[in-house]
Amino acid sequence: MLRFVDMKLSQRAFLAGLTGLLILASLRPAVAGQPRADHKVDRAVRESLRKGAATQSVIITVKAGYRDSIRQALQQHGDAIKFEHPFIDAISVELHSGDVDELAKHPWIEAVSFDAIVHAKATRQTKNKSTLTTTLLAQPSQTLSNTLRETLGLPAIATSGTPTGATGVTVAVIDSGIAPSDDFTGRITGFYDFTRGGIPTTPYDDYGHGTHIAGLIGSSGKLSNYQYQGIAPDVHLVGLKVLDKSGAGKTSDVIKALEYVTANKARLNLQIVNLSLGHPIYAPAKYDPLVQAVEKATAAGLIVVTAAGNYGEKETTGDPGYTGVTSPGNAPSAITVGAAMTQDTVTRGDDAIAPYSSRGPTWFDAFAKPDVVAPGHRLLSDTNLSSYLYTLLKLNHGQAKNGLPLLQLSGTSMAAGVTSGVVALILQAHNQNGFHQQNALTPNLVKALLQYSAIPIDGADYLTQGAGEINAAGAIALARGIDTSQSVGSWWLGRGVSPSTTIGGVSLPWSQQVIYGDTVLSGNVVYSNNIVWGTNIVWGTTQVNGANIVWGTNVFVTASNIVWGTNIVWGTNIVWGTRVIGQMDGDNIVWGTLDGDNIVWGTLDGDNIVWGTWDGDNIVWGTWDGDNIVWGTSRDDNIVWGTSAADNIVWGTSAADNIVWGTSFATGKPGGTF
Repeated sequence: MLRFVDMKLSQRAFLAGLTGLLILASLRPAVAGQPRADHKVDRAVRESLRKGAATQSVIITVKAGYRDSIRQALQQHGDAIKFEHPFIDAISVELHSGDVDELAKHPWIEAVSFDAIVHAKATRQTKNKSTLTTTLLAQPSQTLSNTLRETLGLPAIATSGTPTGATGVTVAVIDSGIAPSDDFTGRITGFYDFTRGGIPTTPYDDYGHGTHIAGLIGSSGKLSNYQYQGIAPDVHLVGLKVLDKSGAGKTSDVIKALEYVTANKARLNLQIVNLSLGHPIYAPAKYDPLVQAVEKATAAGLIVVTAAGNYGEKETTGDPGYTGVTSPGNAPSAITVGAAMTQDTVTRGDDAIAPYSSRGPTWFDAFAKPDVVAPGHRLLSDTNLSSYLYTLLKLNHGQAKNGLPLLQLSGTSMAAGVTSGVVALILQAHNQNGFHQQNALTPNLVKALLQYSAIPIDGADYLTQGAGEINAAGAIALARGIDTSQSVGSWWLGRGVSPSTTIGGVSLPWSQQVIYGDTVLSGNVVYSNNIVWGTNIVWGTTQVNGANIVWGTNVFVTASNIVWGTNIVWGTNIVWGTRVIGQMDGDNIVWGTLDGDNIVWGTLDGDNIVWGTWDGDNIVWGTWDGDNIVWGTSRDDNIVWGTSAADNIVWGTSAADNIVWGTSFATGKPGGTF
C-alpha cells in the first residue's frame, strides 16, 4: 500500500484528525467490468493499461504543497522516480500499473498523464514505430528561388532600416539541436542537452530538424551568399536538445527544458521559445502536463510559439480533416501556427493552406486553433550533412546558387520557426522606440498583433487559418507604434497605421481581427490598452477578478462561439453536445468538407468503426465511457441516441421539436473502447 506523509495538515480540514499518515486502500489490478478511474487518468495511460503493461511511464501532477509526500510514498512503494518537475508540481515516474486507479482517486493527485513520445513533426505511429509522412517531407521543387522573406513583407536581404532581431533578442529552440556553422557564428549563446539530463555542451544536431528550424528563424545567410537568409538574421539562439538522432523525445524532457528556460530567462536574455514538436492530445488542456508547462512559461512572460501539427488530411485519401491539432498546440496562451503554401511566389493571391496543416478545434476543450498560419511548405534551410534527415531524404536535397547544400522540408514545424523569427522582429521594432523601458510586449499582445495584421487566405475558415497568414511588415508597424506605458483603457497607438500592407506590388488589407477564445473581435481592438494585453491572463479568459472584460466602444464582436456556431466542421445540425470526443493517431478524427459530408472513425484498438448511410447521409456510432452515440440524419432529421442512463434521444428539424423517450430503441452493446 502507498503511505502519504501529510506535509500540510493545517491546510486540509479533512486531515485534521489524522496523525500524519493517510493510507490508501491496497493497490490492485483493475478487475474486468470494474468502473474506470475518474477523468484524471489520460487516454494513453488507459490504452497502455488495457494492453497489460506491467508499469506505466507517467507524469503525476499533484496539488501544490504535496509533491514531497507523493514522491516519498511512491519511493517507499518501489516505484521508480525519474524526475521532479516543481515548475508544474509534477513527478515523472515508472509506476506499477496496479497503482494507477487508486492513485488517481487520491485528493492530492491532479492528473496521471502518459510521458508521451514527442516528435519533431508529430508523426503518426504504427505499432509503436514512427514513420515519416510524405506531406512533411516533400520533394523539392525545380526552382530554388527564395521568396520567403519578401512574401512576409520584408526585403529579400535585410537592410539597416529593417529589424533583424538584434538589440538583445533571443529565441530558445527546443528541438533536436543546432549544428554550428558560419550562418550562426557568435549567436548560439547557450546549448543544453536534455537527452542527457540537460548538461551544457557544444552545440550539435544529429537529427537535423532543429538546425533547419534555427536557419528559418535566424540564419545570417552568409554561407549561401545571402540567398537563404533567415527571418531575423541577427537574433541570438539558445539550443535545448530534447529529441534524439531519430527525432523522438520524451514529454518529461520537454517539460524540463521549458522549466529551465523559464527559470533562466533573465540570465539567458530569453524572450521567445520555439516548440516545433508535439504529441497527440490525450487529455483536456488543464490535465496535460506539457500544456501546463507552456502556460507557466507564458505566464512568466515568455512568448511560446508552437506547431499546430500535420494531421490535416487523411493519408490514404487526402480528404481534409478537422480537430488534428497536437499538444502543446492546444495550449490556450501559445501562438499555435499552421502551414501555408506560398507557391514559391511573393504575391499572396495564390497562397493556400497546406493540406497537411492541422485544423481546430482541439480535442476535449474545443479551443479555436490554430491562431495564425505561416509559410511552411517546401522551405530550404540550413542542414548538417551527417544528420539523419539529410542522409535519409535524398530527394529533399537542395543547394543555393553558390553550391551550398541545403535541405528542403515542409510542415507546421517550419511555419512555427518562421513565426518565431517574425516575433523577434516585432520585439526589436518595439525595443527600438524605447517603449520596452516602460513595459515589454506581453505574449498575449504579440499574438494579438500577429492576428490583427494577418492577411486572410481566401476560402479558409477560422479553424483552418486562425486570423490568417502572418504579415511581418504589418506586425512590425503596429509594434513600433504601441506605447505600452499607457494605462489600461487608454489609446496607446502613438503613430498612425494603415491597416494594409503592400506585398508583391499589391495592397492587401489586414484581417483586423483577434480570435480571443471562441469570439472574433474586430474594430480598434489592439489600438488601446486592455487588461488582457497588459498582463499574463490566460488567452480566452472572459473574467478577471470576477468582472467581465470590457473591450471598449470601438471594438466589435463579429463572430461568437465560432467552433459550433458556424457548422463548418461537423456539418449542418450535427450535434456533438458539450465536448469533443475522439482519438488521435489517425483514429476517430473528424474529416469532412464544407458541404456537411463529415465522417468520424476509429479508436486506438481498431474498434468503434462503423460507417454507413441513411438516404445518403452519414451515420457514426461508438462509445464514450461505454455509451453508444449515433450522429446522422434520417430523411433530414438528426438522430442521437444512447446516453449514460441508456436513454434514447431523437430530435429533428421537420417541426423544430425535440423528442426524448426511454430505452425502447437501445442500441445494444458498445462498439468499442475510448
